[in-house]
Amino acid sequence: MTLGLAERQGELFNVAVQRCEAELPAASIYRLLHAERDRLFPDELFADLYVHHGRRSVPPSILAVVMVLQRLEGCSDREAVDRFAYDLRWRYAAGVDDQTPGFVHTVLVELRARLRASADPDRIFRVTTELARKVGLMGVRRVLDSAPLFDAVATCDTVTLLRGAIRGLLRACPAELASLVRAALARDDDYATAGKPVCDWDDQAAREQLVDALFRDGYRALGALRGRTLGPEVAQAFALLATVIGQDIEETTDGRFIIAQGVAPDRVISVVDPQARHGHKSNARGFDGYKGQSPSTPTARSSPPPRLARPTPGTRRWRRRCWPTCPAQPPQRPPARRPTSRRRSSTATPPTAPARCWPTWRSVASPR
Repeated sequence: MTLGLAERQGELFNVAVQRCEAELPAASIYRLLHAERDRLFPDELFADLYVHHGRRSVPPSILAVVMVLQRLEGCSDREAVDRFAYDLRWRYAAGVDDQTPGFVHTVLVELRARLRASADPDRIFRVTTELARKVGLMGVRRVLDSAPLFDAVATCDTVTLLRGAIRGLLRACPAELASLVRAALARDDDYATAGKPVCDWDDQAAREQLVDALFRDGYRALGALRGRTLGPEVAQAFALLATVIGQDIEETTDGRFIIAQGVAPDRVISVVDPQARHGHKSNARGFDGYKGQSPSTPTARSSPPPRLARPTPGTRRWRRRCWPTCPAQPPQRPPARRPTSRRRSSTATPPTAPARCWPTWRSVASPR
């Protein structure tokens, strides 16, 4: 489809122009768009969205005006197309006469898709906000409002996170690397299916043994890929596994690996959506997901676009701890001892984001 060009000369006996010029107030948005359409949204502004052969598109300058009015009046695509077809004010703002044919609502959908795939997807909004600033419709004062956006994926516990991160690394690895990782694993688990492993969950000793074994398997998986060049997907899965191990696990004085007490800042809560976080509406009410933040100007008629952010971490007590980096093989587990309530944490800082790389490898044994 090639770029369609709007008529800039105008018809002599345009009913929309005659009636709207006579009846619309001087400060009307329709008058503004009619006068400034070709300067704000010239068809050439959208030339990169189309090719140089094929049938002509609906002029994008007309569609841009329709999209601005649609946003201003809160219309759906079908309602916007109907108003363009039957409302003389919309035709006047778009610079067309009453004889110009309308279009179907999917034309707006297609233009948004083209914009979304382009290098400058926000060009219509940018032009509109620049004009609003020039005429004083957007001030300097800002008010930031936020709303919780609940995540659609289930929040995972530590066991599910550990096993899911190992499964994710195996899926991301090509066959050669996956065979190396599998050869290093020691648990009787092929990591082929999702969910929790079989365990007597009423037995504390069995739960702690499972956590220790999962940690050591994850540790061995990281060690198997030590010093190798990894592709983007494998590197991301590698960093996610390292993050999950570093945020939830600590070592006891007798050399066992257990779930740490407290909640790490910026904790990853799901291997399906690693960007989701724990958040708080208040000190008493929490949620899992994101926060949508919307800046606004109290005295303005236009506001910047909302943005998506990670929620603020909760205010629960957190004992600062870290996970040292690991050698190629995990340390041997010492003989079983009686459980002790005394726990020591190591001194480094755990990775806090899936995209961060694991630090330099060294022994996991803490100095005694």
